[in-house]
Amino acid sequence: MQKTRWGIIGCGNVTEVKSGPAFYKLENSELIAVMRRDADLAKDFAKRHNVSKWYSDAKLLVNDPDIDAVYIATPPSTHKEYTLLAAEAGKIVYVEKPMALTFSECNEMIAACQSHNVPLFVAYYRRALPRFTKIKSLIDSGAIGTPRIVVCQLFREMESRYLDPDNLPWFVKPEISGGGLFVDLACHTLDILDFLLGKIISVKGHSNSQAKAYPAEDCVSMSFMFENQIQGVGIWNFVASSREDKVEIVGTKGKITFATFGNSPISYYDENNTLHQFHFENPTHIQMPLIQTIVHQLQGKDICPSNGISASRTSWVIDEVLKEYRAELHSKTK
Repeated sequence: MQKTRWGIIGCGNVTEVKSGPAFYKLENSELIAVMRRDADLAKDFAKRHNVSKWYSDAKLLVNDPDIDAVYIATPPSTHKEYTLLAAEAGKIVYVEKPMALTFSECNEMIAACQSHNVPLFVAYYRRALPRFTKIKSLIDSGAIGTPRIVVCQLFREMESRYLDPDNLPWFVKPEISGGGLFVDLACHTLDILDFLLGKIISVKGHSNSQAKAYPAEDCVSMSFMFENQIQGVGIWNFVASSREDKVEIVGTKGKITFATFGNSPISYYDENNTLHQFHFENPTHIQMPLIQTIVHQLQGKDICPSNGISASRTSWVIDEVLKEYRAELHSKTK
């Protein structure tokens, strides 16, 4: 495929800067159409981004013969629906993270795309960012020796927008997002650990709502083990007094610390405990490097590092961590 012609389902905030412009700025990539249920908003996005077509019906977009690939940028509750729709139409699928509400839904999406012989990519874009490929190169080169343990921390304060029960953001409504901020944010950390260290095969976790401001969990702790016997622990809290964003990977000869979010430097401590730092600025259109790998894969030049199989593993981890909390929440709402 010399040029990939894209359509977007769900042209909301994430598509304004993070992803949308990449589809028409990259070489051999073109944004043909966008869709949003609100026709006026779809038309407005198309006008501002110089996109020739807009729709308010997803079926019309996926059946547009001028479109080769569909980017699904809606909340997780509709990822499966639109993926199945696009696959049936024979379109290449690129879906936002987390891949779906559950691991089971992920498997349905994978099966549908395989059945219709279309690739399935997922927007875990950190896998293609220079800061994370640098971390991977350090680990793979043996800079910290054999990795042994991982420690993850992400703390944030309670924000005022979560205090109005009648106007909660969709990402703390489990029926739309699959959970709360843990699902929305921790999935990035869990996926990048899969990229850096391999498959997680065992998970134990605890989840609760400490502030009781919304139905979803606001505090999660977990322990986990990778296929290669590396062990890890993590805690995510969204009702803390301060902010923290730190992942530490400790090996037999040194360690690496980094943040999942933002542009802070990567810190590498060698076997003499000497600190080396590496600075990377994230691109303005942060999904552009990953989208570039998709375009290149479709041209036979490269392989995209984030696909349905790899992304589904993160959804499995999330399901394992939240299964007791979800069951309790379900029993309360019956």
